[in-house]
Amino acid sequence: MVATDDEPLIAENPEIPMEHRIQGFDRVRAFTRDPEASRSFLAETLEFTQSGETGFEARGEQRGGRYLYDVTDQAGIPGAGTVHHVAWASTPEEHEAWRERVLEGGGRPTPVIDRFYFKSIYFREPSGVLFEIATMGPGFTTDEPLETLGEHLSLPPDFEHLRDQVEPVLTPITNPRDSWAAR
Repeated sequence: MVATDDEPLIAENPEIPMEHRIQGFDRVRAFTRDPEASRSFLAETLEFTQSGETGFEARGEQRGGRYLYDVTDQAGIPGAGTVHHVAWASTPEEHEAWRERVLEGGGRPTPVIDRFYFKSIYFREPSGVLFEIATMGPGFTTDEPLETLGEHLSLPPDFEHLRDQVEPVLTPITNPRDSWAAR
């Protein structure tokens, strides 16, 4: 593990003692036959810094993330226990510029996809891993106040017409705030 000055992103939960709360991820590990195939794309296009023989670091103004390859000859099999994609954050103002950089670097990004709560672009880096660059806003308080966030099912406007199909198949959950307030 590499030590950084990054402030941990610790979720508040009174049911989990502070020392047992997740404080972040040390790195993302990807499997590839040829990490060299992605080296210039990660370093030049995405401005990752090389860290070790098969590792890279993406660093922003407030925090960073590490990306490491494990070399293998086995093909990946998607399914339970695997990760679908790796997401990276962008400010809304820089988002389109990141899409252009990926295009200029030889990548094939999707158009900007409006997810209502954030915007995303997707592309595969040369080793085949699916990357998402998502904006850090506008956020989940776009359509409900923070004080009542999560008390009912909110759907983006493009999916509201599916409410009658979605709600009956969801597993009911208990609002954790109810138990926290009792403490």
